[in-house]
Amino acid sequence: MAVATDTLERIVLAALAEDIGAGDVTTEATVPADAAGNAGILVKEPGVVCGLQAVEATFRALDPDVEFEAFAHDGDAVDAPAVVARVAGSQRAILTGERVALNFLGRLSGIATLTRRYADAVAGTGAAVLDTRKTTPGLRALEKHAVVAGGGRNHRFGLDDAVLVKDNHLRAAGSIAAAVEHVRKSTDLSVEVECDTLEQVAEALEAGVDAILLDNMTLDELRQAVRLAGGRARLEASGGVTLETIRAVAETGVDEISVGALTHSARSLDVSLELT
Repeated sequence: MAVATDTLERIVLAALAEDIGAGDVTTEATVPADAAGNAGILVKEPGVVCGLQAVEATFRALDPDVEFEAFAHDGDAVDAPAVVARVAGSQRAILTGERVALNFLGRLSGIATLTRRYADAVAGTGAAVLDTRKTTPGLRALEKHAVVAGGGRNHRFGLDDAVLVKDNHLRAAGSIAAAVEHVRKSTDLSVEVECDTLEQVAEALEAGVDAILLDNMTLDELRQAVRLAGGRARLEASGGVTLETIRAVAETGVDEISVGALTHSARSLDVSLELT
């Protein structure tokens, strides 16, 4: 997925406002207003690069005339150390924007790198690795972009673009059949229902759902669900999936595996900026 320009600008400006506040007192005191410079942006450990668009937008917000050159694209795997971009222009703009730019690059590259590990783990099985809505508030667009850069796929972006009937919805509606009936009357979107048991899977299939989320099922239960569905609905496995277990989950025959850890537990990549 591509991040819309206005969305990126809004996120960058909010991050800069948070960091700069009333002004960068250190830089303004130590760097002449007319000083110009160059800086290299480094990735200091092997990983998958993501976030250079946000890095450029950060520096351009502070100096519209800044020169920015990227030496990698989102999704590129790099060895370390690797200079992935160069920025030239106002030294004040470079130093003031340094931390925000690196926060974006490190965070998004970390997500892309972790996603690539999960995607590689299921290679050849036919199963897709999905993200979830367990994202950093305000950064969902960028973090979901990083998942795609790493080889994963996006689940629903928000509550308005897909239907996922979860356990609390089922409690409120009374049954799977009733919940699906209510949803079908209110939207043309495809309908996915969360199921904890094989009995619920059978109910969901009887109700004609488009997809079923198999929540915290054992490998044997997943295999039984695949046989029970027989291709009548898309099957998504979810709940506690790790790098150590995802291959076995994929080999049960499910279509998709959602992993909240892609965004809520990714470690930022080690990155830096060096002024010359």
